[in-house]
Amino acid sequence: MTSAGLQLPPDYRPSADEAFMNPLQLEYFRQRLLAWKRQILDEAESTLNVLQMESLGEPDLNDRASNETDWSIELRTRDRQRKVIAKIDAALRRIEEGEYGYCEVTGEPISLRRLEARPIASMTLEAQEKHERREKVSREG
Repeated sequence: MTSAGLQLPPDYRPSADEAFMNPLQLEYFRQRLLAWKRQILDEAESTLNVLQMESLGEPDLNDRASNETDWSIELRTRDRQRKVIAKIDAALRRIEEGEYGYCEVTGEPISLRRLEARPIASMTLEAQEKHERREKVSREG
C-alpha cells in the first residue's frame, strides 16, 4: 500500500475533513519522515567530519577536557538520534504496510495533531500515557 511518487499539492496539510490516512496523507507523512531522517543523517555526517578534523592532542589539559566533554555530549546526542532513525524506519514500514496512523495497542486512529507533532507516534495519546504509567509502576516496584 504505497503512496510513493504521489505528487502532493503545494502547502498540503492533512485535514480532518478528508478520509483518514488517504493516499495524500500517507504521502505527506512519508515525505516528512524521509526529510527528518535525511536531516539527522546530514547532522551526523557533519559531526563525524568535525570529530575527524579536530585532534584530541590539545596541549592545554583544560582545553582537552572541555573538548572531550563536548564530544561526549555530541556522541550521546547522535546515539539518541540513531534510535529516532529506527523509529522513523518503523513508521515508514507502517506506511508501506497500511498500518500507519493507527494505534498499535487499540487499533484506533491516532489524531492528526499528534502525528503532526510526532510523526513516529505508534500509539494514541491515551494509550501512550497508559503505557508510560505502567512502565513507571514496574520501574518503581
